[in-house]
Amino acid sequence: MPHRNSIFPAHRNTPYRSFRVPDMPRKTTKEPPHRDLLQIPDFTAKEIDKLFSLAEAMRNGKYTKKPLAGKSLAMIFMKSSTRTRVSFEVGAWQLGGHALFLSPRDVQLGRGEPIADTARVLSRYVDGIMIRTFAQSEIEELARYASVPIINGLTDLVHPCQVLADLLTVKQHLGGYKGKRFAWIGDGNNMANSWLNAAYVLGFELTLACPEGYDPNPMIFQRAQSKAKVRVVRDPAEAADKADVVNTDVWASMGQEEEQAIREKAFKAYRVDASIMKRAKPDAIFLHCLPAHRGEEVAAEVIDGPQSRVWDEAENRLHIQKAIMAALMGGEKL
Repeated sequence: MPHRNSIFPAHRNTPYRSFRVPDMPRKTTKEPPHRDLLQIPDFTAKEIDKLFSLAEAMRNGKYTKKPLAGKSLAMIFMKSSTRTRVSFEVGAWQLGGHALFLSPRDVQLGRGEPIADTARVLSRYVDGIMIRTFAQSEIEELARYASVPIINGLTDLVHPCQVLADLLTVKQHLGGYKGKRFAWIGDGNNMANSWLNAAYVLGFELTLACPEGYDPNPMIFQRAQSKAKVRVVRDPAEAADKADVVNTDVWASMGQEEEQAIREKAFKAYRVDASIMKRAKPDAIFLHCLPAHRGEEVAAEVIDGPQSRVWDEAENRLHIQKAIMAALMGGEKL
């Protein structure tokens, strides 16, 4: 006989094993085809131009649809970020969706769960996953096993959303990227690699000034050379010469703080100051993905000066990511 406090009915002739909990409905494993954004070459030049047009319509208030209505975005942050979190979370809400912030304490990845298992589980709950993490291999494995779109919020190898926002800013202020000369000054990091990826797809001219030993990824560089005029030089003034866009980043990114002193010595000649900007075209603009360290990689007179477009650049993270989510998760055609 069941205990008198049992929640089950006390039918004398009915054993417990006769009670059956019905199967819960679950998401089908037969998902329709989807696309990911792991690196900029995942899109064609034509598709990127359509992304820009969509983002501009969103920025100008001409896009009023809610393509993410009833949909959720999981945001996994193995690396913290102000701009990435706020722009994706606000963007998802503005498109009618919902975003969930997941730190290493909130996901089992931080406790050793296989990436493939996390991908399979989250795909049953949400309609897209944005991840900001360390190794590119991690996001590629996540995409391999997920049945929903994966968006690269940043890895140690590339930062595609940021460079797409940068190019949207160039289009906003210079009319477009075609025929423009771009200068990257500083570390051959994930930003430099993403600029090379963009040059590979879009075909613009790019010169990177990096200290010896801090060059961009050689495979990404070689691929870009096959489609665009790209080169690496040691003199930042040479890179900035007649450039339309001058771009830089911090000398020590997240996780490189222990190398700060070594990097300061290596990069001390790579500060973007007024003399560097004078080598660029008179109407050239300055970009920085932020956060910035005034007096290190950029002089205050530059980042706070009339040629700086960093605040529009930061805002454009919101608009380009909304366009990406609308395309990958919301059915907008590119």
